[in-house]
Amino acid sequence: MKNMTRLGLGLLLSSSVAIAHADDVKIGMITTLSGGGSHLGVDVRDGFMLAMEQSGQDDIEVLIQDDANRPDLARSLANEFMQRDQVDILTGLIWSNLAMAVVPAVVRQGTFYLSPNAGPSDLAGRMCHENYFNVAYQNDNLHGAMGAYMREEGYEKPIILAPNYPAGTDALAGFKHLYEGDVVDELYTQMGQTDYAAEIAQIRASDADSLFFFLPGGMGISFMKQWESSGVDIPIFGAAFSFDEILIKAVGSAAIGARNTSLWAYDLDNETNHRFVETFREAYGRTPTLYAAQGFDTANLILSALEVAHPDDQDAFREALRAADFDSVRGEFRFGPNHHPIQDIYVREVVEGDDGQPTNRLLGIAIEDIQDIYYEQCQM
Repeated sequence: MKNMTRLGLGLLLSSSVAIAHADDVKIGMITTLSGGGSHLGVDVRDGFMLAMEQSGQDDIEVLIQDDANRPDLARSLANEFMQRDQVDILTGLIWSNLAMAVVPAVVRQGTFYLSPNAGPSDLAGRMCHENYFNVAYQNDNLHGAMGAYMREEGYEKPIILAPNYPAGTDALAGFKHLYEGDVVDELYTQMGQTDYAAEIAQIRASDADSLFFFLPGGMGISFMKQWESSGVDIPIFGAAFSFDEILIKAVGSAAIGARNTSLWAYDLDNETNHRFVETFREAYGRTPTLYAAQGFDTANLILSALEVAHPDDQDAFREALRAADFDSVRGEFRFGPNHHPIQDIYVREVVEGDDGQPTNRLLGIAIEDIQDIYYEQCQM
């Protein structure tokens, strides 16, 4: 199996600390490392591995495979990890359609799955499972927070846009739920679309006073570059998925002034986050994105639970995960009853950095202690 990583750093423990995981632990990471949107998977992987390396533990094996953003390949890799490699935990998936293809079968077979990104509504609600934990968000959260923020800012006629796949439909549903008003129109694009002339023409022809969109990865880059040349002049809003540090540098000046919601910011003021950003920059030579932060938190949640129990003791390990006894880079962190976070969502603005390149600046909190609406459908 390619791309296997073994953590070989020693850990010194005082005699008063009990080692709850005497047997080695195997973690299988399936993430997107090639093709469109691969920087999302690269950052999840790098954030996760940074936390693992900082732990110094030599009894955890992390096996890493590239799903190439293909549901069929992700399913095959998950089966391989569980049946051949006997992993205790799976993680890493970026895209909601891949999560829907993989996670239900994984957790039913008794393997823990911890999501560092994708959070489709079905897995938060009717298909929730005791072995499934989302360490990032439920897909609606960041978009709903922006809906609430735009309502408070006085925008009365937004037009909204997203790709037609689970995270896209969740995004627009979440926005409308907390915007609590009418939208001019909602536009759905194709996954991987690169030409947005038709959608921009529809926006131009509308009487919208603002645009909210969700276009992760290369889709957002293509859209923003075409938007800049279109001459349409209304304020732009989105979520961090379309405005991470890598995307906005690829977009350039067109991103300046856009506001976006995020559960994390590199300039968020807490000690854990300061240390994470500093060490990530030292290790990888770049500023971490939201995805790296989520990967880092996912690894540290796992490490905190392993201090209590080995995954073979499923009940004890599950309770240790639920406790979320770790220092999160985002500050306060706790799970709701469906194993999705209850957390603050922040607003950032894209500004010109000291190096002349676009960067995100934290503005404040969009909404406090947001919880998804799907937990009521969860029958755990």
